Amino acid sequence: MRICVPIPCFFGSMDFCDAIRRVGSLGFDCVETYNWKGLDFDRVRKTCEETGVELLSMCTSEFRMTDPAYRKAWLDGLKESCEAANRMGATHLITQVGQDTGAPRKEQHAAIVETLIAAKPILDAHKVIVMIEPLNTIVNHPGYYLWQASEAFDIIHEVNHPYVKVVYDIYHQQVMEGNIIPNIVNNLDCIAHLHSAAHPGRIDLQFGENDYKFIWKKVDEAGYTGACGLEYRPTMDPELSLKEFRRIYLD
Repeated sequence: MRICVPIPCFFGSMDFCDAIRRVGSLGFDCVETYNWKGLDFDRVRKTCEETGVELLSMCTSEFRMTDPAYRKAWLDGLKESCEAANRMGATHLITQVGQDTGAPRKEQHAAIVETLIAAKPILDAHKVIVMIEPLNTIVNHPGYYLWQASEAFDIIHEVNHPYVKVVYDIYHQQVMEGNIIPNIVNNLDCIAHLHSAAHPGRIDLQFGENDYKFIWKKVDEAGYTGACGLEYRPTMDPELSLKEFRRIYLD
């Protein structure tokens, strides 16, 4: 399994390309980011090529999928995001599905599925994987629609397209329902990326209730070939936190 460093979590105040170089100097070979607007696409791509550090994933610019009234805006944002991803060499886009609108869940579920089906030509043209993300509604994202992993997997099966997958965030799912290893290893066909953080606190992995060494061992044994992003708030100097991560989990 590859380990991916989200630049905003560790080096958000640093020039983006300098941050890529810093991540590479620490021994990691892929990064991700969220808001990509304002980046110099050609400079980012050149920096990735020079350092051997891949920009693996970014976020879409629009997140409202539960309300059909925003479908065109989401699809327009997806196209723009795919074009940016292609320019920088990113192959994955993370998207959120939006807040619970109060409409029956069956209708909101259908709206998400229909929006993702409508996205197929855009994804095919750009060869980019879009990943929906279940989030926790107890601590970080009150009112968000999609919190249950099983519903996310159902959506993927209904859309049935190789460029539509899930980013499974271990921290969020630990908050909401646990059952981490079975939910991952039994649904690898739906999962294109993982995120990680310690619970409680969303901090350095070694300070939480999950045994990430054991989780990753089981996920690797099940045949997962993707990456896991370290999406946490470091409790120490960010560079020291990444060095400690390597010492504990990789060395």
